[in-house]
Amino acid sequence: MTDTVPQMISLTDAAADRVKALVENSGGPVLGLRVGVSTKGCSGLSYVFEYAKEKKPFEEEVDTKGVKVFIDPMATMYLAGAEMDYVEEKLKSGFVFKNPNEKSRCGCGESFNV
Repeated sequence: MTDTVPQMISLTDAAADRVKALVENSGGPVLGLRVGVSTKGCSGLSYVFEYAKEKKPFEEEVDTKGVKVFIDPMATMYLAGAEMDYVEEKLKSGFVFKNPNEKSRCGCGESFNV
C-alpha cells in the first residue's frame, strides 16, 4: 500500500493551460512558474508570480497536468491546500486562488490576510 502525500497546491485545468502557455512563450529556458506571497495591498499579502528557470533550495515543486509550479518556501504556510485557477473576464484576467488559509480578502480581490 502506497501513501500518497497531497500536493502543496492544486491547479485547475485552466490554470495548468495558462502556465503551459506562459512557459512556452517565455522566450527562454523556463521550467515552470514560481508562486510566492509578498507583503503589500490593502489586506496585507498579495500573490506574486515569476518564471522559474531552476528549482531553488527548499522550494516545494508541484508537478501536475503537464506543468511545474514552484512554491517559494516563505509562502508555503500561506498556500498549503490552496487551489490555483485562471479566470478570464470581460475587464480582467489572471490567476486566482481558493485558499482555505485566507481569513479575509480586500474588496478588489488583489490582497488577502491570514
